[in-house]
Amino acid sequence: MDKKVYIIVLNYNGWKDTIECLESIFRQKYKNFQVIVVDNNSEDGSYEYIKRWANGEFELFVPDENPLKSLVYPPIKKPLSIECLTGKKFEKTQCLIKNSLNIGEVEPTTSEPLILIQSTENLGYAGGNNLGIKYALSKNDFEYIWILNNDTVVREDTLQNLVKCAEEKGEKANPLGSLLLYYDNPNLIQAVGGKFNIFVGAGSHVLANKPLTENIKKHIENIKIDYPIGASLFFNKRFLKEVGLFDERFFIYFEEIDICDRGRKKGYTPDICIDSILYHKEASTIDSITENSVFGDFYAMRNRIVYAKKHGKLRTALAYFSLIVAFLNRLRRKEIDKAKNIIRIFLQGERCSFKDFGR
Repeated sequence: MDKKVYIIVLNYNGWKDTIECLESIFRQKYKNFQVIVVDNNSEDGSYEYIKRWANGEFELFVPDENPLKSLVYPPIKKPLSIECLTGKKFEKTQCLIKNSLNIGEVEPTTSEPLILIQSTENLGYAGGNNLGIKYALSKNDFEYIWILNNDTVVREDTLQNLVKCAEEKGEKANPLGSLLLYYDNPNLIQAVGGKFNIFVGAGSHVLANKPLTENIKKHIENIKIDYPIGASLFFNKRFLKEVGLFDERFFIYFEEIDICDRGRKKGYTPDICIDSILYHKEASTIDSITENSVFGDFYAMRNRIVYAKKHGKLRTALAYFSLIVAFLNRLRRKEIDKAKNIIRIFLQGERCSFKDFGR
């Protein structure tokens, strides 16, 4: 029998993206999986919208000109079997379905159930995904966990190829990443994993904005990465038990870099499955958090310090120097709010939090 996979999809004020992602997930050729959607205390009614969609009360509109429409349309059969939980203790709440006969609670009946967890606070990328992982670990009935961004759509063989890669490469190839292509330009590479520059104190995408050609595919097979991009992270259970979960101090950004570093100390090596392809709406999650990029820029800068301090004085000094350069660049571009945030980071260091600034 195929080994079981939990697919964790984190949602924050992005129910339309999440539903489109789910429509693609439930078309997977690989069938032994459960989907855990963690709603990070959204303010746009996401939790109810996702329940209503699963219960078959409405379908997501996909325009004909969308080049990826075939990955999400026609809609999958509804209702989906669904379990609704809330809080860190996973307390059960009602999942109601409305149909022509009655209104009642749906019992799990399908082989592709959906678990919807409502967080009582916004835990960020790290904490939100950790909540889903903790639920999976409490069940202990799986072999793999796939962390998948809600602003992605996947091919029907994406999960199948991830599992195949995991089996072929062995349990020490962890975490595995996917080949990310742009949602709006499906033949253009967003990233084949990432490389970390200790002098800059930040990571960069490998082969970003390169067309996906046969020559590029051959080149990818020989690429060594420092970390897979967090839009798709595939872990085996042993890795999570030995290395641990995401460091929640990051909130957002650097989590995948950090967990790969911790994995190396346990003998694991991050890798890419080039046949596992997904399409990413880059930055839509951050756009749903704030009307501009000040929020994302704050955590990208602040987490340089959080990350560097885990790796000694030299890395920390380099990280602070990189903040000086970033500060001068933001002044030059007249990005005053971003420049102010860097000053606050200098003064408060890793204790600094975006919410402390009243934004």
